[in-house]
Amino acid sequence: MSTSVSPKRLGFFSRVLDQADAAERYRLVSEQIIHAEAQGFDSAWVAQHHFNGDEGGLPAPLVFLAGLAPRTSRIRLGTGVITLPMENPVRVAEDTAVLDLLLQGRLEVGFGTGGTPQAFLPFGIESADRGPIYGKYLALIRDAWAGRELAGGNHLYPVAPHLIDRIWQATFSVGGGERAGKDGDGLMLSRTQPRPDETPDAELWDLQNPIIDAYFAALPKGRAPRILGSRSLFVADDRKEALRLADIGLRRSAERFAVSGFKVRGETTADLIKAFDVHVGTPEDVIASLRADTALERVTDLVFQVHSIDPPHDYILRSLELISQKVAPALGWSKQIFANKGPQLAASA
Repeated sequence: MSTSVSPKRLGFFSRVLDQADAAERYRLVSEQIIHAEAQGFDSAWVAQHHFNGDEGGLPAPLVFLAGLAPRTSRIRLGTGVITLPMENPVRVAEDTAVLDLLLQGRLEVGFGTGGTPQAFLPFGIESADRGPIYGKYLALIRDAWAGRELAGGNHLYPVAPHLIDRIWQATFSVGGGERAGKDGDGLMLSRTQPRPDETPDAELWDLQNPIIDAYFAALPKGRAPRILGSRSLFVADDRKEALRLADIGLRRSAERFAVSGFKVRGETTADLIKAFDVHVGTPEDVIASLRADTALERVTDLVFQVHSIDPPHDYILRSLELISQKVAPALGWSKQIFANKGPQLAASA
């Protein structure tokens, strides 16, 4: 099924990986999100990662977003994602309900099953068990937000039934897309994902379009689609400088992969750009490469991150400006369409 969606929201995503200590990382990403709001971005998202600061620098996204509540006024703030099997679901329901009040209704809640297998062990669970745990916890959070009775005759305070309509589910699989659609939730697509052994050269959209198909097929009739397409994007005024910084960041990422036992295919800068599914260059360069991505035509939310290039802070700020001023408008985004509200988007075949 070929389905396109318009208009689109624009988002900024961070895994909090600036080349600095934790306190400085949090300061810099806060500035980046505040700058994104000033540039008209509709949303900003932060990831959750435990233990490995090279994989992601933020174990407590809800705490971080609470710090942004008094420093932002319009931009929607989201988790991309909370690794739900590692959490206490009732505490997640409580914390998100309170945070949404602090944000005056600007919270978006993305959930995922988690990643690195060894990260599950300190939480007393095995990675192999994460799927069933995820489903159980997500159902409990829905019940809690809705005000339904919990064990012991308890009810959540404060209740937050409106957050049920702001759930996003991240997935790499067609089955995950079907689950998100059936639940009526938003679908979160990653900036990159592993290629099957039989098709190592598959384009990212070749893997993600079937996920989108499954999502639309399962979505209840009358339910507006919410599809977030995350992409690695670094825009600069000068193409040569953009490629220089890309080479530094991508080689750093490739070295981390090698330490973990994974080899990235290719040696040149162009090889690494392809391997990491990165869009890099001048506005004209990245507009052309993003337009080739047929999955992006079908998303409701264009969300860009600088990982795995991770350029210096000032370059990130400039990239945000160029995205807002030149790149996103060429892809179907218009500034301040949605103000402080989520879009009510309809699909058109």
